Amino acid sequence: MNDGDGTPAAQDPGRRFGPLGDALVIIPTYNEAENITTIVSRVREAVPEAHILVADDNSPDGTGKIADELAAADKQVQVLHRKGKEGLGAAYLAGFRWGLERGFGVLVEMDADGSHQPEELPRLLTALKSADLVLGSRWVPGGRVVNWPKGREFISRGGSLYSRVLLDVPIRDVTGGYRAFRRETLEGLGLEEVASQGYCFQVDLARRAVKAGYHVVEVPITFVEREHGDSKMSRDILVEALWRVTTWGVGERVSRVRRRR
Repeated sequence: MNDGDGTPAAQDPGRRFGPLGDALVIIPTYNEAENITTIVSRVREAVPEAHILVADDNSPDGTGKIADELAAADKQVQVLHRKGKEGLGAAYLAGFRWGLERGFGVLVEMDADGSHQPEELPRLLTALKSADLVLGSRWVPGGRVVNWPKGREFISRGGSLYSRVLLDVPIRDVTGGYRAFRRETLEGLGLEEVASQGYCFQVDLARRAVKAGYHVVEVPITFVEREHGDSKMSRDILVEALWRVTTWGVGERVSRVRRRR
């Protein structure tokens, strides 16, 4: 799939990738009033030509209002106001639709809390020039996490390993959420069929990309634990991820056995 440093390792030598087009960075928010101004500013500084879409789930702390103020002051910032908290996956799907309808050639997933370093976005976009999907990876050489308790690191590493083995997906960081897609990749993933959320949403898109034969590359990133606000991770998200990944894995194995018969 790749060699861990952003260099494609399994690319068809005859494959030619087209130009990337304009990039849209989608930042889902729910109660990120303390973070949104800083993260938008950092993205604009790191990749000045990129556009930003804040997808706010009607945050009670006023995040949406702050985002509106940022958008009023900068034509490259837009806000998508959603009715309520429906989960990370639903927010990204809405953002993808918004961006695809407006002709963006690259769509980026990025957390609002600063965990994903905007300063590393140029590395993802450079790798995307010769890939269909680029994943910012914590678990390839050069990747790391900062200020994480060992328990959370164990869960994240374990979740990626479990997903990789059960789904036969050659990706080290299957659950990571810092990603850059070509529009053609998203259009080919069957997004209308995606219903998963949280960790599971990221696993779902990764497995769909691999299954569809897209060229996926991982580049190392430094993931920094949030300084402000509360993590959106919950027991329900973990349970959903375990259940769905197990269901997908078992289903694929049963299908293989039936095909052999």
